[in-house]
Amino acid sequence: MRIDALSEIGQIYQANGKMKKVGSTTAIKRDSVQISGFGRDLQVAKEAVAAESDIRTDKVNEIKTAMANGTYFVPMSAVADKLLQQSEDAMNM
Repeated sequence: MRIDALSEIGQIYQANGKMKKVGSTTAIKRDSVQISGFGRDLQVAKEAVAAESDIRTDKVNEIKTAMANGTYFVPMSAVADKLLQQSEDAMNM
């Protein structure tokens, strides 16, 4: 590769850049996007889920009230099942 030919290449590019295009009547095309009905419905659903809180305050308040009154009851079998499930999950990791 000849480095001294760089100026010659630059001159060629400049000459080509000055040339005018004759008879160029092409229309400018623009990109467009169409979203399907399913896509719009999905977007609406995502927005509705995002607007809702992750915490169900009605349930939380109900449990808090039951705990304060001493009426909150969880069967021991449910507690034991959860403990066993969590220990099995930890062992499988």
